[in-house]
Amino acid sequence: MRFKTTAIIVLALTGLIAPSVAGASTTTSVRPTAGRLLVSGLSGTIGGAIGPDGALYVPEGAAGRITRVDPKTGDTSTFADGLPPQVLPLGGAIDVAFVGRTAYVLVTLVSADVGGTQVDGIYRVDGPHRATVVADLGAWSVAHPPRTAFDVPTGLQFALVRVTGGFLVSDGHHNRVLRVTDGGAVSEAIAFDNVVPTGLAVSGRTVYVAQAGPVPHTPDTGKVVAFRRNGRPARDIASGYSVMVDVAVNDDALYAISQGDSPGQVEPATPAKPDSGKLLRVKRDGTFEVLVDQLNRPTSVHFVDDVALIVTLNGEVWRIDDIDERHGGPEHDE
Repeated sequence: MRFKTTAIIVLALTGLIAPSVAGASTTTSVRPTAGRLLVSGLSGTIGGAIGPDGALYVPEGAAGRITRVDPKTGDTSTFADGLPPQVLPLGGAIDVAFVGRTAYVLVTLVSADVGGTQVDGIYRVDGPHRATVVADLGAWSVAHPPRTAFDVPTGLQFALVRVTGGFLVSDGHHNRVLRVTDGGAVSEAIAFDNVVPTGLAVSGRTVYVAQAGPVPHTPDTGKVVAFRRNGRPARDIASGYSVMVDVAVNDDALYAISQGDSPGQVEPATPAKPDSGKLLRVKRDGTFEVLVDQLNRPTSVHFVDDVALIVTLNGEVWRIDDIDERHGGPEHDE
């Protein structure tokens, strides 16, 4: 399939993120209801991970690097560079996971079908300036197209999470979660209808998936669902906020990130409204408790004890302290 402009490709990517990067404000116009700005000025940020040293590692897709963020001081340093940079306003290095002290990076939207020359897949960081492809997700996706409609054959891989013996990867364009072994073999873990799976979290044998839902992004289609790695179908856990982009487990509690309020019946990939993002806690009754409001287009959340570190599309990291004191204790069990 040929595209006349990269703008067509961006609009074709189901649902949520690309124009958010291109059109996002570079400043936070409204201070969140809690927390402090830890870092600003990063470029092309979506995911991240807590490393073995307790620091936050954030891929900068526009710069082709991973930045280490001290969660206490906000001091930053380059952990690794030389990764494939963005071709579009979204993509490049988008998420990271650790196996011991070794970092693995998810890289997306850098292949030939979007005008790039690199591999969409999982890269192992071998040194400060070296990385090796260990799984070619783009090639596998081309050879195994999804059952839902698509415009980009290689997909849009969004989130990476470590599981025993390998990784799980969400694909928000192909509406599925992929399973990747440590040896690089790829298979389909679960397929969805047009729900735009985004963030991932794992607790034991249970996998949690955030779903942004199709346009228009309504609160009832913004969900967290769960499936067992033994192949059982997914089931709804909670819904009620639009443009769900991440999910996380911390101290037996389940959290989620809503990018914000949807503008309504708009063009595909229109971002959520500025300063309307939320950090949410999942309750047993299938609803959410709002812990932090007025976040400016957040994309992922990461925990160090009872501290939440929130990454935004604007290249910011916010620190939210005392998460345990913001609610009455764990409410969700599997």
